[in-house]
Amino acid sequence: MTSKAKRAQYTLEFKLEAVRLVKAGQSMAAVAATLGVVEQTLYNWVKADREGKLAGARTKSVSPEQMELARLRAEVARLKMERDIQKKRPRTSPRSRCEVRFHRAQSTPLAGLCTMRSAGS
Repeated sequence: MTSKAKRAQYTLEFKLEAVRLVKAGQSMAAVAATLGVVEQTLYNWVKADREGKLAGARTKSVSPEQMELARLRAEVARLKMERDIQKKRPRTSPRSRCEVRFHRAQSTPLAGLCTMRSAGS
């Protein structure tokens, strides 16, 4: 005997919060992963909201703690994404190992750091 899997039901408040996160600029994939819903389901909610047909389940209510937890998870995901972008930022002035620096008071290079060749030799 096989039994059918029970489908999850979400309240209107939960769906509206998910749609609000997408409208705020987060990607659907990130919001779906954060809230634990399938990306296609989230896409359907956003589409239904655009058409004004978004409705919620009548049986399962979401407590304020669950809403706060979902909001905080979404914020953590957004901050991690921003942090990862900062990690991947290229260096603005890569320096070679054999760099010669001049002191402002001196006009000669610091001795022993690197050999410099003139353009004529």
